[in-house]
Amino acid sequence: MLGWVKNDQGQYKEAASYYETSLKIYRKTLPADHPSLANTYNNIGAAYNYLGEYPKALEFYEKTIKIKEKVLSPNDPDLASSYNNIGAAYNDMGDYSKALEFYEKAHKVKEKALPPNHPDLAISYNNIGLVYNNMGDYSKALEFYEKAHKVKEKALPPNHPDLAISYNDIGTVYYNMGDYSKALEFFKKSHKVFQETLPANHPHLAYPYNWFGKIYRGMKDYPRALENFEKCLSIWQKALPENHPDQAFAYSNIGDVHRLMGDYEKALLFHRKALNIQENVQCNPLDCALTYINL
Repeated sequence: MLGWVKNDQGQYKEAASYYETSLKIYRKTLPADHPSLANTYNNIGAAYNYLGEYPKALEFYEKTIKIKEKVLSPNDPDLASSYNNIGAAYNDMGDYSKALEFYEKAHKVKEKALPPNHPDLAISYNNIGLVYNNMGDYSKALEFYEKAHKVKEKALPPNHPDLAISYNDIGTVYYNMGDYSKALEFFKKSHKVFQETLPANHPHLAYPYNWFGKIYRGMKDYPRALENFEKCLSIWQKALPENHPDQAFAYSNIGDVHRLMGDYEKALLFHRKALNIQENVQCNPLDCALTYINL
C-alpha cells in the first residue's frame, strides 16, 4: 500500500523501495515465480522505468512476463501490457529491434482479444510507429501513426489528450522528413488540446514546446527556438524527477541553440549539464555520443 501511495504522489524512488521491501517479505514464503508476485515485479519495474533506470526496469518486467506466460492464456490482454512495458524500456535504451519485437507481440495479442476500433489497438499502432520513426523509416512510422489516429478519432472525444499525442507523433515524422510547415500544423493542434485538458505543469505539455523549438531551429529562427526549449525545460524540471533523461534532451537543445547563436560559453555549460545526466543514468548511447560531439 505504501508503494502505491508513493507512486501516485510521483515519489518513484520511495515507491520502488517500498515495493522491494514488500517483495522481500513475500519471498520468505513464496518461490520467485509464484503468480502472486507478478504485480509486485511489475510495480517495481514501472517505478524504475519512470526514474529512467531502464536496465533495472527490464529486469523486473522480464520476471513479470515469465510468470504471466506460464499462468495466462496466449491471448490474455494482460500479456500484451507486459510485452508493451518491455518494448518501451528497450525503445528508451535505443535497442529498436528488440522494442519492435515486443511491441509487435503486444499488438498480436490485442488483435485477437479486442474489437477492431478498441483504443488499446491505437496504443499498439502508436508504439510501432514510434520505433519505425526512431529507426528512420518515416513512411512506415506515418502509416502506423495514422492508423492509431483513426482509431482514436472514432473512440475518443475531440479534445481528448490522447488525440494530442497522435498529432504530436505525426508532427514528429513530418519534422524528421524536413516538412516544417506540416510539422508545425500538427504540433499546434497537439498544443491546443494539451492546454485545454492538462494541468499547467503536466510533462506532456513540454512536448509541443520541444518541437516548436526544433522547428524554429531548423528554420534558423534561433530566439524563438531558445524561448520554446526553455519553456520545455521549465515544465520538465517541475514535473519529472531530478536528472531524468528527458531533461538532458532539453539542456542539449538549449546548448545547441546557444552554439548556433555564437555563444559558445553558454553552449558548453548546457551540454555539460546534459552529459552529467546522461553519464549517470542509462540513456540511449546515441544521445550520449551526440552530446560529446557537441562538446
